[in-house]
Amino acid sequence: MSYLGVETSLTGRRWVGPTLEADRAADAMVRITGLDRAVCQVLVRRGVPAEEAAVFLEPRLRDLLPDPRTLKDMEKAAARVLSAVSRREKIAIFADYDVDGGSSAALLITWLRALGREATLYVPDRIDEGYGPNVPAMQALAKAHDLIICVDCGTLSHEPIAAATGADVVVLDHHLGGETLPTALAVVNPNRQDEDGDLGYLCAAGVVFLMLVEAGRQMREAGAKGPDLMALLDLVALATVADVAPLIGVNRALVRQGLVIMARRERAGLVALCDVSRLDTAPTCYSLGFLLGPRVNAGGRIGKADLGARLLSTLDPHEAQAMAARLDELNTDRRAIEAAVRETAMAQAEARGLEAPLVWAAGEGWHPGVVGIVAARLKEATNRPAVVIGLAGDEGKGSGRSVAGVDLGASIHRLESEGLLLRGGGHKMAAGLTVARDKLEPAMERLSELLGKQGAGAAGPADLRLDGTLMASAAQVPLIEKIETAGPYGAGAPAPRFALPDMGVTFAKQVGEGHLKVTLTDGMGTKLEAISFGAWDSPLGQRMAQHGGGRFHVAGRLEVNTWNGRQTAQLKLDDAAEAG
Repeated sequence: MSYLGVETSLTGRRWVGPTLEADRAADAMVRITGLDRAVCQVLVRRGVPAEEAAVFLEPRLRDLLPDPRTLKDMEKAAARVLSAVSRREKIAIFADYDVDGGSSAALLITWLRALGREATLYVPDRIDEGYGPNVPAMQALAKAHDLIICVDCGTLSHEPIAAATGADVVVLDHHLGGETLPTALAVVNPNRQDEDGDLGYLCAAGVVFLMLVEAGRQMREAGAKGPDLMALLDLVALATVADVAPLIGVNRALVRQGLVIMARRERAGLVALCDVSRLDTAPTCYSLGFLLGPRVNAGGRIGKADLGARLLSTLDPHEAQAMAARLDELNTDRRAIEAAVRETAMAQAEARGLEAPLVWAAGEGWHPGVVGIVAARLKEATNRPAVVIGLAGDEGKGSGRSVAGVDLGASIHRLESEGLLLRGGGHKMAAGLTVARDKLEPAMERLSELLGKQGAGAAGPADLRLDGTLMASAAQVPLIEKIETAGPYGAGAPAPRFALPDMGVTFAKQVGEGHLKVTLTDGMGTKLEAISFGAWDSPLGQRMAQHGGGRFHVAGRLEVNTWNGRQTAQLKLDDAAEAG
């Protein structure tokens, strides 16, 4: 049954609200806790019992942090790293070229530096070397180093790790493991086949942080004091959000505390990144995912692969400013490349049909650095897993993004084992692959079949799910701040959205590059500013602009807007429908 009677909104969606049972649970929670009903509605949707509400709203890292030793090889990995430090051995860090890899590398570099050790950073070139360790790089590193630490990669790198003769290799990763592990000294990965998967939601930086916690424990047991780990949580938060790791369990506490640390502006690289992103308020998950993350990623996508990790680990503010400026330029270039590929990929996918369990596109010469972003756009537009592949010579290199409840990484791994892919790997929500050109069609057909068995393609365009209804008079800064305590919001924890019924439009105009700015009123003296990004030329924007005095149910996320030191409530408008 549709919510507020909205079967087809101005964006073509059906509105779905809380069930009768959820409403009753929210009412009961209000009576038990005394919390605002809107907060209780959010908590109920997230499955939080009334008796756990208070603890959930104040997530503390010491309460939620798992024992690192629950992960296999953890004690061995931490002991080997500490041994390298005490013996003053040469250490190399082999990192993936994305935000998670860069943040993981920066975590280790910063921690080692606090102990008086400098590490060699190696980040492979996306185009020339591809993802993960390769034989020439590992052989070269092994000749000059005693210990190689692979972060955000390595779990499937059997041959390259075997080639690192003369050096010990420790893997700190989170990508789906195979039936066998490489011959590393330690492979710490919550997604190993022999793990229970309870911590499978961690990104690589989360795994690295747990290793540092274990190292700190071993140092205390030996009567020594380790570096301050809390000061590193800004890096963990950035990686967790940018890698789209679900904000559940300890990830909530890591990100919450990491945002607090980041707001102190103590890390030169992140300060420079915030400044070049024109971020003039305290960072949020949106800032990490859509402003900072893409810029860190830009180096690995179309520029110098190690630029992001170097920025995040530098101590020199001037060097940080220069690198942040360069990443900002590369991100602008990346957007232009992405736009061209996205338009062609969408047209190709539409021509192929958008009803299958998998949406995919492949094109000659498409830049490997943008195929993942374009896949994410296709996924968002179709509510289906998507794969986008750039073809060159006899091969195609691609990236995929999945929807909730569909494990893309497992299916990609299955395809590789069946011989339909040359290489493949990833996790539930994202994966990479290399495919022979002559096997492209059968590989995608088989992948679609595997994803369909998991339920992909069963849903139509995504419904707009709402947490409840609010009157405009209740949409005030104090309530919004209370709702935010149930966050942070992101992957695995959708931001709460509320409907405001029967609102009038007193003002609507275009701002910026096609954004819609609206002033709403409830007709009883309460006004609320709203904004919808990129919506001016859409049916939503045009109907709001030509409202003719009509009344609308509106829906979106309430936010606090800060301008010239003044805070006001604002609605990030997602949708609207004619009211009666």
